[in-house]
Amino acid sequence: FERFRWRFICAPIFLVVVCAAFSIWDLKGIVLVAFVWGVWHGMMQTYGFCRIYDAKVGSFAEVTRRLDFALCAVWFATAVLLSPQRMTDTLETYYAAGGPFIAPALLRSAQQALLALAIAIAVLFLVNFIWMWIEGKRPSPVKLVLLLTSISFWWYCNNIVASVLVGIALFEVFHDVQYLSLVWIYNRKRVESDNSIGGFMRFVFRRSGALVGLYIGLVLAYGGLSLSKSYIGVDIVKRILTGVVTASALLHFYYDGFIWKVREKSTRQSLGISGGTADSATASNNALLPGWALHGAKWVAAFVIPLTALWFTEVHSNRGKLERLAAIVADLPNSARAHFNYATELQENGKAEDAAREFAATLRYNPGSARAHVSLASLLIGQGKLDEAQRHFEEALRIEPRNAEYHSGYAYLLEQLGHDEQAAAECEASVRLAPQSAPAHYSYGAFLEKHGKLEEALEEYRRTIQLDPGNVDARIDLGNALLEKGELGEAKEHLLHACRLNPKLAQPHNYLGKIFMRQGNFAEAIKQFEEALRLHPDFPEAEENLRMAKAGEPLTLSPR
Repeated sequence: FERFRWRFICAPIFLVVVCAAFSIWDLKGIVLVAFVWGVWHGMMQTYGFCRIYDAKVGSFAEVTRRLDFALCAVWFATAVLLSPQRMTDTLETYYAAGGPFIAPALLRSAQQALLALAIAIAVLFLVNFIWMWIEGKRPSPVKLVLLLTSISFWWYCNNIVASVLVGIALFEVFHDVQYLSLVWIYNRKRVESDNSIGGFMRFVFRRSGALVGLYIGLVLAYGGLSLSKSYIGVDIVKRILTGVVTASALLHFYYDGFIWKVREKSTRQSLGISGGTADSATASNNALLPGWALHGAKWVAAFVIPLTALWFTEVHSNRGKLERLAAIVADLPNSARAHFNYATELQENGKAEDAAREFAATLRYNPGSARAHVSLASLLIGQGKLDEAQRHFEEALRIEPRNAEYHSGYAYLLEQLGHDEQAAAECEASVRLAPQSAPAHYSYGAFLEKHGKLEEALEEYRRTIQLDPGNVDARIDLGNALLEKGELGEAKEHLLHACRLNPKLAQPHNYLGKIFMRQGNFAEAIKQFEEALRLHPDFPEAEENLRMAKAGEPLTLSPR
């Protein structure tokens, strides 16, 4: 801290303010910068371990050092650039941040060129490794194992693991085990060799099995910060916390960049390595710029300029999400994830035929995507292609047989096909697999009500509301079912609650009007029917009910 006081004081303040601001205004530039820094950090950690292992065996050749760096840099970058899934997410963030569109031919040329460069550097690395071994200046064989495992696992997480999130999590665990082990060893040696270290550091890093547990507990507690934002309901607080977590990650990347310099004497001593240059904040006295100016220039080049450019382009960009996703599909035609995201957006924009084509493309590249099968099936149902939709639902359930949502959707399709018994079985399966799912209970309730099982339907509607008090549809259907049953008091309660949840809905006012008519309160009934027609002018049932209320005619309920 004494040596880098201003870095430790200024960097957290600066990054928290910037990251929180970008998060509050939902600007994507900071996400892209954090991603690039993260890849660089993971690569540099692997490179740093290479230098540690080589230093332990006395291998300090400049060519070896440069080839270590080149090998790590090019293979980490190549794994990302050749990953359809990771590039889909990266391009989505890049285009959302206003980045200019990348020509598909240019991207494919860059991928091929980088792969060729990676292979060439790997060959040079192996030639140098063998040559140094023959010359007696042997690099560490442990380093070779480290490079093989780290780069292979990075490649596996980016290109083989089906889920991007799972891939990231796997490599982060791999990365953290390496990093936290190094931190423990480093600080243990510092505590043992430097009597000036006291307080909390000496307490945590002394020899004790219990304190290893405390160290792991502190690590997990810190990691819990990023998880806590998912349990916060206030949007602004969640955004600020997201910004703080992003700033924390960037600080980790930044601090590691100057704390872990293997060439410095104090770092080598704490790692059990001899030699190294003296520690000095002004080590490069012959440089054209003083140390603080050079450090500031690095910040400007690696953070300020790219983030400012991304902020400017995002603020002034008028490209829609559909246009951005179409560009990603053009850039990554073999990416199932890109086709799926584009199809989903097309579906939400009412372009059913185009969406169906993109879902079909998704399944060409990833036949095991249950979500794509179900999404395509829902479009086919809308087009009246029920038999084809059934095949996709059956395939989705073969892939994910315990997905309650898919069972519920399949039940709807079977009902459309007239297979009521099978539909009932699918509804029951949905509720059995997800007993805490409000949508599953609601769908089952609607099915039961439609088939005349009112008491069972009421039970499912009540269970839905118990699980999700804000479910407006369940409130309305429960209120209507109770109205038909003659339980007007409870029906009114649920319908009034539905009106409060969504004041723009006309149907609950129509049902409330019917309740007031049943109670003989025609004046209040007229108000409710008029409100329903104000909200939804084309509402024949409400028009007829209003006519009857004004005429004082008794309400006739639909038979059950």
